Amino acid sequence: MSKLTGAAIQRFASLAPFPQPQFIRTKYPVVLMHGFGMLAGLRRHGHLHEEAMNLRLHGVRAFAPNVAPYNTVPVRAEMWKGRIERILEETGAEKVNLIAHSMGGLDARYLISRMEMHRYVASLVTVSTPHHGSPIAAFLFEQPEKIQTIVTDICNWLGSNALSESTSDFLTAVTALTYENVCGMFNPETPDHPDVTYWSYAGQAGKGTGVPINPLLILFNSIIYKAEGVNDGFVSVESAKWGTFMGTIDADHIREVGLNIAPGGAFKSKEFYRNVVVRLAEEGF
Repeated sequence: MSKLTGAAIQRFASLAPFPQPQFIRTKYPVVLMHGFGMLAGLRRHGHLHEEAMNLRLHGVRAFAPNVAPYNTVPVRAEMWKGRIERILEETGAEKVNLIAHSMGGLDARYLISRMEMHRYVASLVTVSTPHHGSPIAAFLFEQPEKIQTIVTDICNWLGSNALSESTSDFLTAVTALTYENVCGMFNPETPDHPDVTYWSYAGQAGKGTGVPINPLLILFNSIIYKAEGVNDGFVSVESAKWGTFMGTIDADHIREVGLNIAPGGAFKSKEFYRNVVVRLAEEGF
C-alpha cells in the first residue's frame, strides 16, 4: 500500500463531521406566498420557488405555489385557500406557516380573517407588505388616462396568461392598495385572529439608507420617500409593520424575492427566508 501523502492526510483531517445542510425541524409546513405582479415570474417555476427548494434541502416541508399576479385580494385569497388545502392533504399536517411577500401578506390576512382559514394557519410572517397602503397605487391614478389604459391592458393580458386558471383585474386591485382603501376599509374589516401569530419585516433601500436600489425602482423610491420615508421601492418601512415587528432588511422590493438583476447589496434571499424559518422552528412553529 502506498504511503499517504501529507496533502492527502490533511484533506481527510479537514472533513466536516456533518457536511450536509443544517436540518430545520418545523412543526408545520411552510408556504411562501408571492406578491403582486409578474416580475418575479422571470425566475423559472415562478415566484419564490428557489427559496422553497432551498428550504427543502434543510428538511423543511416548503411550498411556493403561484396564483393570479394581477387580481384582487379576495380572488387571490380564494386561490391561496385551494393551494393550502392541497398542501395540508399532501403533508397530513394540521396547520401551515405562511411567509408572505408584499401583497401576499394582505391575501394571507384576508383568508385567515375572512375565510375561516385561521383553523389551518399557525403563523403569518409578512415581508414588505403594504399593511397601510402604498403611495404608488395613488401615483398610477395621477397619470394620464391613456397611460393608465396601456398599463392596465398589458398587465391584464400578462396576468390572464400567467396560469391556466388565471384571470386579471389590475385596476381594481391597484385601487384597493391605496392608503384610503387599506386603512379605511381593509384593515377594519380584516382583524387579526387571536389564534394566529403575526410577525412582520420591512425592506429598505435607496434614499435615506445607503443600500443600493434597482434602477427600475428609483422613481417609486423617491415618491414613497417623500410621502412616508425610508422604503424598498414599493412599500415604506412604516407601512410594512404589522403584528410583532421583527426588523428591517437591507434589500429593495425586487431583491427580496431573489431577483438580483442589478448590481449592489449583500442581501441573499435564500439565507433570509431560511433564517425566518429557523426562528419559527425555535418558537415551536
